[in-house]
Amino acid sequence: MTQRELTKSRAIPGFSVLKMKQEIQDKNYQETKDMTTEEHLAYIRKGSEAFRSEMASRRTEREQ
Repeated sequence: MTQRELTKSRAIPGFSVLKMKQEIQDKNYQETKDMTTEEHLAYIRKGSEAFRSEMASRRTEREQ
């Protein structure tokens, strides 16, 4: 996020970053608690690839 975007951003009533973080952590724990080490690594890699793909897509959109 650029400095200009940060300046224009506004608080969202009823939204808690800490609550969102905890919910995401709980969801991730539930999805991975019974995984082996190899399965957990594959899960992390899959998420990393999805993130990288999304970022590449956003960069491409910005450049157009």
